[in-house]
Amino acid sequence: MRETPDAVMLFAAGFGTRMGALTANRPKPLIEVGGKALLDHALAQVRGAGLSRIVVNTHYHADQIAAHVQSQRDVQLSPEPDLILETGGGLRAALPLLGAGPVFTLNTDAVWTGANPLKTLAQAWDAGRMDALLLLAPPDRIVGFRGTGDFMLGADGRIERAKGRAGLAYLGAQILLPKGIEDIAEPAFSLNLLWDRMIAEGRAFGVLHPGGWCDVGRPEGIPEAEDLLRGAHVS
Repeated sequence: MRETPDAVMLFAAGFGTRMGALTANRPKPLIEVGGKALLDHALAQVRGAGLSRIVVNTHYHADQIAAHVQSQRDVQLSPEPDLILETGGGLRAALPLLGAGPVFTLNTDAVWTGANPLKTLAQAWDAGRMDALLLLAPPDRIVGFRGTGDFMLGADGRIERAKGRAGLAYLGAQILLPKGIEDIAEPAFSLNLLWDRMIAEGRAFGVLHPGGWCDVGRPEGIPEAEDLLRGAHVS
């Protein structure tokens, strides 16, 4: 089993309901920001990190995503035809394609600037201490995040739930060793179940993203993300 991850799971199966009419006839990962589909922004980060295995899960308008990546021979699809399996179930279903050991996961509804997020994770990863390493940032340094924060980051790099405190935002990128994922009975479940186990065991860590990030989960996120990519100020 490898200790350094070389495979990545891109989450692209959701309905994108917060996008309203923009996702009535297309999946959210194919919405364009700055003239490029969100999925392609994510793939650019993946290829910039030099990863050799790329898996994309699909459900809503799966045929459109399949057509979009058809010519990209390094991309494999993990279809979820009957049910959206959420992040945990989706990752579990894709494991035969991803292989054993730790994997990267990356959401496809954001854009990035600055340091490659996957390289930042790879540089901080320590398989001897970690089962999860989440990419984080202060909410006041990113765009489109709503809330006070997801996690608190300790001096030793371990994370715990913020639980209403002013914490750090999770940026939808991580390295995860999916141990115990096969033991979960539900077909569809969130990776929060694994995170909570790993937090309790002291095996969940965080690292700060030094660049920019913008959530594109709502229509107003599109112009905000385009401003970020142009280097314009975003309030």
